[in-house]
Amino acid sequence: MRIEKDCIGEMFVPDNVLYGIHSLRAKHNFPITNEKVDPAIIQSYLQIKKAAAIANEKAGTLDKEKSDLIVSACNQLLFSKDYDAFITPAIQGGAGTSTNMNVNEVVSQLAMRISIKNGREKVEIHPNDDVNQSQSTNDTYPTAGKMAMLKLLPTLTAAVSDLVDALSDKADR
Repeated sequence: MRIEKDCIGEMFVPDNVLYGIHSLRAKHNFPITNEKVDPAIIQSYLQIKKAAAIANEKAGTLDKEKSDLIVSACNQLLFSKDYDAFITPAIQGGAGTSTNMNVNEVVSQLAMRISIKNGREKVEIHPNDDVNQSQSTNDTYPTAGKMAMLKLLPTLTAAVSDLVDALSDKADR
């Protein structure tokens, strides 16, 4: 177990998980449903975090090593599509803050784990200061939602088309 702190206090977080204290608090604070945030939103958020790391490096506000590690973590998560670490409920308060922090914590932890592979020294990557640098949930959450809708639109369009065909067949009988 590792101990993580925030402005509310301390919590024990299992060593083997990528999420952190904010994600755990969100899971406990919003026990409305067991349904998690849709993977399309998580994928979109990962693309946003990756783009922000690259932009922050180019702006000179994030060093290259941290940027590369954040990008690698995002790529690994996008490629693996293993979203078990994204534990925030689909229905939550806070206008997406919990989802944003869950993504920040997962990317941060994975980036630090990547940094120590092959005997390298661990690079500290902070979920807010590094992964979330130059971002606001008020911008990233609606952006991730819109990106997810664009990804899911072809599936919806096909389903609506099938429904129209089925209803037309019923009407013709």
